[in-house]
Amino acid sequence: MKKKAFISGPIQGMENEQSYREVISEICVRLGYEVVDPWLREKATYRGEEPCWWTKVPAAGFVERDLADIEKCDVLIAYLPKLSAGTCMELFYAKRRGKRVITISGMKDLSPWIVVHSDKILRRVEELEDALKQMP
Repeated sequence: MKKKAFISGPIQGMENEQSYREVISEICVRLGYEVVDPWLREKATYRGEEPCWWTKVPAAGFVERDLADIEKCDVLIAYLPKLSAGTCMELFYAKRRGKRVITISGMKDLSPWIVVHSDKILRRVEELEDALKQMP
């Protein structure tokens, strides 16, 4: 059975900067992973140009869908160019559920919470392929 990879990363404030998901997806697919990307399901909901758009998102529904998707995955890839509450919650949840977690972040001084709940921390997306190849 094909391994599954969940792509996690900030959306709020970065609605028009989601191209990292395509790059991560391409790497995963090339290595035989099935990709689970909640952005593909939810992007119609996100309207960054609309004032207070975030308050109109059905929060409980999309959180539950993301958690259910994480349950089905083998690895969570957390892209953190900046702090993101949702991404941090997803990586915490994934690790607590026994999933492998790879965090990609160029930020200096990552929180101990991120460090402890990551199996591998990469500084650049370009390091992801080798990291996935080394995963058991």
